Amino acid sequence: MGPRGAGRALLSAAVAVLLLAGCSDGSGTAGAPAAEPGPLAGARLHVNPASHAAEQVASWRAQGRVDDAAVLQRIAGQPTAVWFAGQQADPGGSAAALVQAAAAADAVPVLVLYNLPGRDCGQFSAGGAADADAYRAWVGAVAAGLGDARAVVVLEPDAVPHLIEGCEQVPVDRATRLQLLNAAVDTLARHPGVRTYLDAGNASWVGDRSALADQLSAAGIARTAGFSLNVANFETTAASTAYGHGLSDLLGGAHFVVDTGRNGNGPGDTWCNPPGRALGTPPTTDTGDGRVDAHLWVKQPGDSDGACGQGQPAAGVWWPEYALSLARSAPVVSPPPAG
Repeated sequence: MGPRGAGRALLSAAVAVLLLAGCSDGSGTAGAPAAEPGPLAGARLHVNPASHAAEQVASWRAQGRVDDAAVLQRIAGQPTAVWFAGQQADPGGSAAALVQAAAAADAVPVLVLYNLPGRDCGQFSAGGAADADAYRAWVGAVAAGLGDARAVVVLEPDAVPHLIEGCEQVPVDRATRLQLLNAAVDTLARHPGVRTYLDAGNASWVGDRSALADQLSAAGIARTAGFSLNVANFETTAASTAYGHGLSDLLGGAHFVVDTGRNGNGPGDTWCNPPGRALGTPPTTDTGDGRVDAHLWVKQPGDSDGACGQGQPAAGVWWPEYALSLARSAPVVSPPPAG
């Protein structure tokens, strides 16, 4: 993800799931009716045994770096999303294998679909499907792989906010982008176990929430479980939640999820791999907020934001030393319960 999505406002300006009935009114207003439980109430999130962090822990243990491996286990032991960004040779087969493994563990996986043509407006995470037909076929393959299984899908990070700002570098066919987002929403909606959250950027990106709500509506949010915030970003959970409530109010009380993977110390001085950051609240479906369906680690902590400095990996590439710094800076937390 490039500079206008994963920390975009810093650059442009200057630089669920388990919802306990009655634990929050969902609007922050005393005396308001309690929100209904979220669409994945009671879900247990899947810990991916093949995550970058898990593989790194095994490698470091074999090398004798047992102390570092123990610290990195703070990431490896938590549920993190699996990104589908066009890299899988068989996206349907990969999706099927993921949901089958999660079902065997009595858990629900989180997937990110990130393959829209013209992705990231040609910036650090440029790419995507070759054309509209290829994208429709790709989404169809992923959805077919999901089948009747339960899954959470975060749909196309940055795509809707980019309709409003941040796409100056590359011409964007707005009509086609909206058509493809709607098509993806409808394709996923045909699978009743899938809960889709359409991405809405982050709390410091689009200041005009009314405009953002309009674009989310045009992209089909009414046919989803809600929206996602802070994907690959560092905005605090409090800031993201406040922003999300304001956006939710404009969308008839829509529910949302927040990426808390790297926001433990809030934003840094740059959007790209800022130093001194920390893991945030561990993934949970018990947020204590009637509209926040889950805190998720959507971007796996340790995956690079981009080659924004000397020696920094390309966007999405695993960077173990950065992951280690995030884990070291975070309070020690327990992994999710086994059952």
